[in-house]
Amino acid sequence: MNDSTRCVQAVISPKLKDYHLTRQAVVYIRQSSPQQIVEHRESTARQYALAERAKLLGWPSDRVIVVDDDQGQSGRSMAMRLGFQRLLAEVGLDHVGIIFSLEMSRLARSNKDWHQLLELCGVFRTLLADADGLYDPTDYNDRLLLGLQGMMSEAELHILKSRMVEGMRNKARRGELLNHPPLGYVRTSEGDFELDPDEQVQDVVRLVFDAFLQQGSLHGLLRYLKANNIRLPIRPHFGPNRGELEWRRPNRVTLSNTLHHPIYAGAYRWGHRKIDPRRQKPGRPGTGRTVNRPDECEVFIRDRHPAYIGWERFEAIQRRLQENRAIAESMGATRGGPSLLSGLVVCGRCGRRLLTGYVGKTNRVRYTCARAMIDYGEPQCQSLSGEFLDNFVAHQVMKVLQPAALEVSLTAEADLRSERERLDTHWQKRLERAGFEADRAARQYGAVEPENRLVARELERRWEAALQEAQVLEEEYARFCREQPAELTNGERNAIRQLSHNVPRLWNAAATTVEDRQEVVRMLLDRVVVDVQGDSEQVETTLHWAGGFTSCHRLVRPVARYEQLSNYRELLERIDALHRQGYSSGKIAEHLNEEGFFPPKRTDHFTGQMIVRLLGDRRPACHRPQAMADPTLLKEHEHWLPDLARRLAIPVATMHKWQRLGWVHSRKVDVAGGRWAIWADNEEIERMHRIRRYTRTWPEPQYPASLTTPKPKPPS
Repeated sequence: MNDSTRCVQAVISPKLKDYHLTRQAVVYIRQSSPQQIVEHRESTARQYALAERAKLLGWPSDRVIVVDDDQGQSGRSMAMRLGFQRLLAEVGLDHVGIIFSLEMSRLARSNKDWHQLLELCGVFRTLLADADGLYDPTDYNDRLLLGLQGMMSEAELHILKSRMVEGMRNKARRGELLNHPPLGYVRTSEGDFELDPDEQVQDVVRLVFDAFLQQGSLHGLLRYLKANNIRLPIRPHFGPNRGELEWRRPNRVTLSNTLHHPIYAGAYRWGHRKIDPRRQKPGRPGTGRTVNRPDECEVFIRDRHPAYIGWERFEAIQRRLQENRAIAESMGATRGGPSLLSGLVVCGRCGRRLLTGYVGKTNRVRYTCARAMIDYGEPQCQSLSGEFLDNFVAHQVMKVLQPAALEVSLTAEADLRSERERLDTHWQKRLERAGFEADRAARQYGAVEPENRLVARELERRWEAALQEAQVLEEEYARFCREQPAELTNGERNAIRQLSHNVPRLWNAAATTVEDRQEVVRMLLDRVVVDVQGDSEQVETTLHWAGGFTSCHRLVRPVARYEQLSNYRELLERIDALHRQGYSSGKIAEHLNEEGFFPPKRTDHFTGQMIVRLLGDRRPACHRPQAMADPTLLKEHEHWLPDLARRLAIPVATMHKWQRLGWVHSRKVDVAGGRWAIWADNEEIERMHRIRRYTRTWPEPQYPASLTTPKPKPPS
């Protein structure tokens, strides 16, 4: 560089050094929104003109870089500003000698981003320049001035944003801040919302709410609309067909938004989707939104708009949607499993809902209170078989429905007639619309000049398409009338009345689905509270009926072992007494069944074989085989397996299992018919007691080795 150039630089600014000119000059250009790019063209032109200023300061044209990647992006964050991120990277690589910007606010309106840039510029000795001057971040006074400018830029953004937000909030408090009209509404010339003037649109919107209450779930509503070929009226907010009525197939998102929107009950809301900064994800500005209930919105005004449904009905729909959520606190929607009380059973100990599970190939129902175990690793609260509980509740429901059978039949007949009339009305309006479209296409074709074939061919094609669509609709309507006539036939009425007199037959009919039974139970019961008494077969059950009435019952559940029976001691004493009287096993079983005793498992009566097994486990030593009565066959601290099982009060099968797993020292005595002898001193017997008392807790896969490993057996 020659001396004249250095003199020019010194006159321009003494802060500009030779090493600055050896690096690049970057011109950063940004407008905050696409609207500013279109309307504020002079500002854009001034920013691009900064490249000429860089040339005047001594940078050649090929060393001047223009970064305009952030056009239309706000400066409040660098998350979506790829140009600013590129600028930081270039400065960090020591490629930039100076950064030009029309104002410092163009670079950043966030102190965090601004000071990050300043730190990098100070480390790599990069200058900053705006329309007012040249700044060196390594100079204290310039750094102080740049810091103040960054603070003012952020404060300016805050002030501008506050003005706009407060203006919006003030308009929202009056209920006048409106966005796009939702499905079923249109915007008036005054800017307010009103019901769509199209009668078919209004009928379809009301049908959506009626069908949801009838089906009970969002998925059921979607299937109902699909099965009846009902389409949703949509007026697009953008595109060439903006505001024109279109009929589109229903989808889950649109139906969910419709059911959750309070405008259909006449209410106005604002501020229901606020942004939670903790949930935002970098690079995704639409994340972090939280949806508030109507009563939690910043502005909520009842009876502000014309309504499709009442407020009480809207709240009932919200409660049903909340209950259908698949979470632990909610009842959940009706499922296809064989469980009748899924989502209704509540633990009488901890108050949590019991989980529904299916065991084995036959899908046996089991209700388990395992929420504490899943969430906190605590022991399982309680568990019980679901078949006996479902049968009991179904019996109680039948007793409730039987007196109201006639009323149920009349209501069912009226509902069927009302639904068919509603669907028939919907079809009539679809046909009327198709006929109008065909007539309009015919009038358009008739109005065109015959010589203008370019237009006539297109209008003729539209006319033919409208006629074809009308014909298809007429064929579908004829099929609908054959399958579901508007009036019930005499045979259908008689069938409804006959079934109403035999509710159990209707309940058990093959055409009645599991979802239908679940829906009936949920209409009558709010919840079923169960509390198993210890580990016994006794279950305290409380039915909470709709309307507030409760009924308490004591049920008997099937259990796995005799020891779980609450009358186990009494049962054994009675068996021994009958055995001493000389009764056979079959007669003992008959007496026990007559006296009200019952076995565990799933059987409801005793058999002779059960008595034989019980007597075998309790057979005294004097009645044992002669070989087992010989004390010389056992060594020191050895016991016959059945004797030791009786001493430990455990089933013989359990002792055999321990012997197979190697949890005890054992040997087979051939001279005693191949019977097993178990070696166990007092210490080993105490260990076996600990195994019996030990309760595994989740997530333990097996018993601890300290309990299942026998101590070494001394040599004989």
